[in-house]
Amino acid sequence: MTRTAVIDIREAARRNSDYRRVIHTGALSQLVVMMLPPFTEIGEERHETVEQTFFIVEGVGTLMINRSEATVLAGEAVVVPPGTTHNLKAGRQPLRLFTIYTPPNHIDGTVHRTRADAEADVEDQAFGHKAGRARRA
Repeated sequence: MTRTAVIDIREAARRNSDYRRVIHTGALSQLVVMMLPPFTEIGEERHETVEQTFFIVEGVGTLMINRSEATVLAGEAVVVPPGTTHNLKAGRQPLRLFTIYTPPNHIDGTVHRTRADAEADVEDQAFGHKAGRARRA
């Protein structure tokens, strides 16, 4: 049974200092906070069957969608449909955000302190592939 969650998500994103922290996994979606240090990126990816929505809480970033670039600012949201190649890069300041995956894309409770930790977590990557997770484009 899915549990109900009431979360001050903007505050959770502002306090987060980890690259990725899964804070809630439901039956059909997953809520994750992320922090990209200055001048770092998520890395180009494509989720075959997972929709991902980014909500920018602090900072300025560059979003790449199918090779096009756009600036994203605090208060903006971006919906990335399944099968869309995308990347998100931080600017001069940390980029703090939360993201919703539909369906869940990471093992519940996962915390990756850095992008390198996330890339080294083969168990979590395997879980994501089962959900249609990111395939490097």
